[in-house]
Amino acid sequence: MPFQKMTRPTHPPRLWSLVGYPGSGKSTFASQLRGPSLIIDADHRYSEVLDLALGEVYKLSPRACDNTDPDTITRLLTENMPDSDVRTIVVDSLTSIITPYVVQAMVDRERGRTRNLIAAFKDKALAMRQLQDAVTRWGTDVLWIYHLQDSRDAKAEAVVRKTISQTELARLTRSINLQLQITHEGTRRGVEVLWARRGRSGLVLWDDSGHWEGMPERLEEAVYGGLSQAEQRSIDRQTPKVFRNAEAAIAWSIELGAFTADDEARRVYNQLKNDERPRNAHEMAALWVTEVRARERDAPVPSLRAV
Repeated sequence: MPFQKMTRPTHPPRLWSLVGYPGSGKSTFASQLRGPSLIIDADHRYSEVLDLALGEVYKLSPRACDNTDPDTITRLLTENMPDSDVRTIVVDSLTSIITPYVVQAMVDRERGRTRNLIAAFKDKALAMRQLQDAVTRWGTDVLWIYHLQDSRDAKAEAVVRKTISQTELARLTRSINLQLQITHEGTRRGVEVLWARRGRSGLVLWDDSGHWEGMPERLEEAVYGGLSQAEQRSIDRQTPKVFRNAEAAIAWSIELGAFTADDEARRVYNQLKNDERPRNAHEMAALWVTEVRARERDAPVPSLRAV
């Protein structure tokens, strides 16, 4: 087949993540994405919103357990995605795939099967990397879903935690360009844009239909509408004044090439925070940007022999 000319898209591809409490409407949101869609149904609940889906919906496998095993997911995608008409892959949810690795590592340490928790988490890290590679390689739209949960900190204060660790979120950030969270205000619900790689962030769009009808298109218009390609590139390249959280700061440093591994970046980030004791997020961002830019300048130029 001859080469085809590339056309400039109106908006960046939909490489999105979505977080919210169980039952908040994450799967319903996924049903409004472009079809045909392929559902990696690790939560085993997507059938509840099937009647709302736009276009055909394919299931990864008739066996429920296949949707939670990264090896099987990789094999089935490799076998069936080539020449398919799938336009969107939905991972629903990442929580159900990754959490068993965390639990197993904790059990192994508790029962004395391992003393090194970091080493015990190696399987989790490999599973996450394998899953990302398997899902993102096909050029489709992708939605990664994961959960929020209520918890308590060391002082027994109520806190909200994500069920995916900071390390996994840092890795995921490299594969997405929009991070979304379902939010509530009284009886209404909406989607907050936590971060956009090439567009506006910090805005909230409210769902008036009750099932997110037209929400993906509304999000694209709100995030990218009126921005030229040059303006989008400028947003992508600008130096951050503040990071929404530690994982975003770490992901940014890795994207710039200042670090090659998440654990190395996190060690330096935490050491910098402990040594300098910034008073707020803006001071921490300034410290981190300075550190990352210095590492960029000091990075050795690769030899042509190594290319």
